[in-house]
Amino acid sequence: MTKFIYKAKASPSKKVEGVIIADSRSSAIAKLSQMGYTPLAVSGEKESSGKASAQVISFSSRIKSSDVTDFTRKLSDLLGSGFTVSRALGALSRQARNKAIKGVILDILSRCDAGESLSSALGHYPKTFPQFYVSMVRAGETGGGMENILKRLADFGEAQAENRAKILSALAYPVLMIIVGAVTIIVLMTFVIPKMMDMFSDMAQTLPLPTRMLLFISDILRNYWWALMAVIIVAAVIFKKICSSTEGRVAIDNLKLKIPLVGRFETMSETSRFARTLGTLLHNGVPILESLKIASDTIGNTMMRRNMAKAYESVKEGSGLAKGLAMSAIIPEDVISMAALGEESGSLDKSLLKIAESYEREMDRTVKMMMSLMEPAMILVLGGIVGFIVISMLLPIFEVNFLVR
Repeated sequence: MTKFIYKAKASPSKKVEGVIIADSRSSAIAKLSQMGYTPLAVSGEKESSGKASAQVISFSSRIKSSDVTDFTRKLSDLLGSGFTVSRALGALSRQARNKAIKGVILDILSRCDAGESLSSALGHYPKTFPQFYVSMVRAGETGGGMENILKRLADFGEAQAENRAKILSALAYPVLMIIVGAVTIIVLMTFVIPKMMDMFSDMAQTLPLPTRMLLFISDILRNYWWALMAVIIVAAVIFKKICSSTEGRVAIDNLKLKIPLVGRFETMSETSRFARTLGTLLHNGVPILESLKIASDTIGNTMMRRNMAKAYESVKEGSGLAKGLAMSAIIPEDVISMAALGEESGSLDKSLLKIAESYEREMDRTVKMMMSLMEPAMILVLGGIVGFIVISMLLPIFEVNFLVR
């Protein structure tokens, strides 16, 4: 099989391009005609291999998670309506507005027409369709009910997007306050204060300590801003290097777990993601060892991922999941108890999904509480800084008035 890059007409006013897999150029042209396209140009991979690979790479880099969720939902609906996989993919490729997802769908369609399974074709785009997604589709191919599995994948993607949106919307107001407050303070320190303090330069009196402190900070900001920027950039580079190293990542992740409120939120977030992924995979018939490996890879915290690796080894040796989780000092007791109950009743997948739902609700409450505390705290901090600046500016005026009297 050879990859062919093609340009074709989908309608008199609409042109499309993408990648198709076929035995020969004539076979590729025939496939394009079957898809309802009028071929304009078809070139083999050998003629333009660099262009082909660059195009596939650019496809994955321009596709958002919302595009994948939309594709999954529509594919589930079409398969549920009696469409074959090839026919459904062809319809979705014509409907797609995003050129990147369109190119990926066309390539997947070509691979499926060439004899590959849908899960195998999706596996060629790991950045767009992660291992979790591919394993779920493979389970659907093995056990049937592909449209239901795709529906669950779409629900899963929408739930994740909703959680991200909640956190971002909660952070929007505090971030806006920080930006506005920082800009206000910088303007006061670099433009307003120097001009107001010029009036006191000819006075013989000694300025109050708060005023001298304010002028000192203002001079640093005006005259040595480049040094401050250099320090910030160097610190950011050093921090990035620490995060990129294994030891540094472990130390940072361990520190996050030990900070009182942040640690609890981190544990809930990672446990919820792990439990929902594992429960969804098990519910759709993916073997537990494969499910554990995939679910563990979704954990971002290094310390928790290492603890989940212990659970994987425990299950691999024949022990239960609850016993493996109990070997960790990080995994919450209620998670271990629910996992043990699920194993005893033969409904481990349902128990894990209940854990995920419970933690997601608690996370939502925690985020709301943190934001409700953060807003007044930020107002107090920014108000205190601005108040210090105003008082420091007014103190010399008060002293002059006192001397005049």
